[in-house]
Amino acid sequence: MRDPSKPLDAIVAGELYTDLILSGFDFWPQPGQEAFAKKFHREVGGGASNTACGMARLGSAVSVLGVVGDDGDWLVRQLAQKGVATSHIICDPAEPTAFTVAISMTEERSFLTYPGANRSFPAALTRSAAAKCLAEAAHVHLAFPPDLSTAAKLLTSIRANGCTVSLDVGWHEHWLRDARLREILPLLDLFFPNESEAHCIAGETDPERILHWFSAAGIRRVALKLGARGAALLWDGEIRFDTPPRVRPVDTTGAGDSFNAGFLHSWLRGEPPHTCLRTANICGALSTEAYGGVAGVPDAGRLQQLLETHS
Repeated sequence: MRDPSKPLDAIVAGELYTDLILSGFDFWPQPGQEAFAKKFHREVGGGASNTACGMARLGSAVSVLGVVGDDGDWLVRQLAQKGVATSHIICDPAEPTAFTVAISMTEERSFLTYPGANRSFPAALTRSAAAKCLAEAAHVHLAFPPDLSTAAKLLTSIRANGCTVSLDVGWHEHWLRDARLREILPLLDLFFPNESEAHCIAGETDPERILHWFSAAGIRRVALKLGARGAALLWDGEIRFDTPPRVRPVDTTGAGDSFNAGFLHSWLRGEPPHTCLRTANICGALSTEAYGGVAGVPDAGRLQQLLETHS
């Protein structure tokens, strides 16, 4: 439960991107060819931004910790307009803000990414934790794969700020298969894998067997995302499942991040585990009804209505 003496519910730490989305091509260009897009859209990208924006939309007091370049004004303004505090965003003048060019065709997509200022993010997070800059938040959510050689020290440093900690690493196969996870994951208050990521770690395919594996490994709390089937939750030895509401999906981008936002928002308000899981399922499902990571996430009023009607 959130400490009422702290001004922030959470700080979400991770890599920040500007997504440049091109679509409406007549053909896929071969080497040396040029194809023209009919549509262009620019939006804030990355799991940290999506989760922070989702939490802010629900009513959480949330900040994001990341690194941008001198050209990061647009990205910072977008986050602020969505209700996310930006005081923990650091500027690295040596690199431009990271960006991804997403090329979208009818049946396939390709992504070209330049990491830019994100290269200095791990060091920036380590410095912020050591300097107790995270102490104004009740919780820190990590939306990136921390270096496993220093992860235990980082988590200890974050906890020294008086924060609980959660993690969603996304799909990083080498990280997920590393044996050192058996030492790192029990240090978390909450872990957010999807089904593929959890299978990579546990070697199991059945969700219940996956969660039993986590429990046996000393990992107390795991919110396991199962896509259109909903989610499963391991919470202090108990396992429960929940199905999402019916939706008409148009874009699944950021659905997992919105799931995280819903769960964290509910948990930090002291809601019981089954309510946290249902909130997460609702937010993840509804996010697919709109383009982009968080446009479909409900606000607090609609969430309450959905919690009362969805069972």
